[in-house]
Amino acid sequence: MINFLYRNIGRFIVLVLIQVLILNNIQFSGYVNPFMYVLFILLLPFETPNWLIILSGFVSGLTIDLFSNTIGMHAFATVFMAFLRPYVLKIIEPHGGYEPGTFPRLYYFGFTWFLRYSIILVFSHHLFLFYIEVFRFTDFFSTLLRVILSVLFSMVIIILSQYFIFRK
Repeated sequence: MINFLYRNIGRFIVLVLIQVLILNNIQFSGYVNPFMYVLFILLLPFETPNWLIILSGFVSGLTIDLFSNTIGMHAFATVFMAFLRPYVLKIIEPHGGYEPGTFPRLYYFGFTWFLRYSIILVFSHHLFLFYIEVFRFTDFFSTLLRVILSVLFSMVIIILSQYFIFRK
């Protein structure tokens, strides 16, 4: 239990540092903003209580807000993603359920399962984040294009991290 706690705290610190120091400085013509810090919520163990997932989403989003000067936008979007996570896990649950001791990773459940799981949650995060940022529907389609392109780029980074960093 203590080992999982230290591992998750370490993962949180590393993902926030990657996001703040590297990924926040990447913008391709204003349309692509990669967000890797959402991987912290995606990779929490299945046994994590829902209140702790939401609290972790708030803390991770607020941390990014403090470094990005975005006044709660990341916190709101990450809390929404954390709120949806148990429902998404229930919808895409394998026939036998989730085995104890497994984690929501590509290694345990395969590429298709992990892609569905992560793309639903990352898309919901990005959708809320970018529409809160714009806060109007007059630029609906340009914002939707930003969401789709950012989701694609974020998913490439998340999938690559599963193959190179978060192996078993």
